[in-house]
Amino acid sequence: MAGVAPGTALCVNLLGGLYLTVGGQRVEVPEGGKRLLAFVALSGGRVERRRAAGTLWPENDDLRAAGNLRSALWRLRGPGYEVLEADKAALWLRPGTSVDVDVMHDWAERLIAGCPTPADLCSVLWRADSVELLPGWYDDWALLERERIRQLLLHALEALARHLVDLGRWAEAVTVATTTVAAEPLRESAQQVLITTHLAEGNVVEARRAYQAYSTLVRRELGVPPGRPVRELAAAWSPVPNPSGSSAGVP
Repeated sequence: MAGVAPGTALCVNLLGGLYLTVGGQRVEVPEGGKRLLAFVALSGGRVERRRAAGTLWPENDDLRAAGNLRSALWRLRGPGYEVLEADKAALWLRPGTSVDVDVMHDWAERLIAGCPTPADLCSVLWRADSVELLPGWYDDWALLERERIRQLLLHALEALARHLVDLGRWAEAVTVATTTVAAEPLRESAQQVLITTHLAEGNVVEARRAYQAYSTLVRRELGVPPGRPVRELAAAWSPVPNPSGSSAGVP
């Protein structure tokens, strides 16, 4: 990378917006090269030039698309921006370059597989309500990858909450579960984790409140009751007397 000393840490950041981190400092990417850099970074290895050109400029013929690719590559080779390497057939990230999506993916896979490291159990590493892949991009390939990453992150956060419950870290577990529910309120597995977390901590009233809020939401938005797993959780607490003296059952 031009202007960057050997051994300097280089990261392509795609979550929350596209930029580089060079030696811990944020560096902006030229507009004309952003789509090419993002596409190669998300591809996870060598990318054929023809495939990149055809995907990024589908409205052009092969000759024009190849010219657009060369122009984008040239822009990325400006002072301080040489992050891609290429030959006549393919493109790839400069060796040693990290990608934040890959870091998040590895973290998520460890949590989902049930083998997190102690560092993985930090509840503020990734937040579903603030992490979005390439926000504002509407290319088909970006939209598909954004949804894949979103689903992976939500599954990982649910797993993180469960791990924290097992460790007795109640406050952190509730924070993670609440954040996940806020990001996708109709996601039943997230609601189930939140209710389970409250119950594990012994906060039956909080569990009941979460269940009733979800029951109201899902009936209003989808016209259906909560699914059986969530209803079975609700059966774990006794009816709470209402002010009239009768018992209020679970809806």
